[in-house]
Amino acid sequence: MEKSILVVDDEKEIADLLELYLKNDGYQVLKFYKGAPALECVRSEKIDLALLDIMLPDIDGLEICRRIRETYNFPIIMLTAKGEELDKVTGLTMGADDYITKPFTPLEVVARVKAQLRRFTQYNTGGQESELLTIRGLVLNKDTHECTLNGEDVNLTPTEFAILWTLAENQGRVITSEELFGSVWQEKYFENSNNTVMVHVRHIRQKLRDSAERPKYIKTIWGVGYKIEK
Repeated sequence: MEKSILVVDDEKEIADLLELYLKNDGYQVLKFYKGAPALECVRSEKIDLALLDIMLPDIDGLEICRRIRETYNFPIIMLTAKGEELDKVTGLTMGADDYITKPFTPLEVVARVKAQLRRFTQYNTGGQESELLTIRGLVLNKDTHECTLNGEDVNLTPTEFAILWTLAENQGRVITSEELFGSVWQEKYFENSNNTVMVHVRHIRQKLRDSAERPKYIKTIWGVGYKIEK
């Protein structure tokens, strides 16, 4: 069954070009130039991934991302103008999984879409036996993408789940930021990649009601990376 991609961008030429390339790759595309009808589409259609421009004429992409994350956990990629570093961080904090800076090539976007869908499928595909990790009241189920803390559901995005799973399955070992980025994003690590990892870790901590100063789960090893103590 073909995957359904939501494309929201008020620049008609960009939205149309993305639609063309995604359709050529076998994806179904739901395209909008404004945020409000896109949100209506999210509520009525099955969406597998969303590409959201930040600057829209009615509801900005960050707000759309926030509203989607209230209910859905499919991957979200933000499209940002060059130099909008604050918007990138805000987008990641609101639950976006990745961002692409304009100008970009359509092939780059298709590659990122494939990577996000691959990761989402990896952590949502059931097997014969559930793969579980349990650490001090925290339970991660890799097959169902479920995370609970002391019996309560914790709503993680696919990227957040991938980060937490990687740290949990390597409990007791320090995972460098570069290693974590390579494992989760499966892309080459650059200097600003550390900021991406850091924002996601901070968001995970908030959801686990954890703190960097007195961590129960994710401990920062300054200048190196992160670990979950045994």
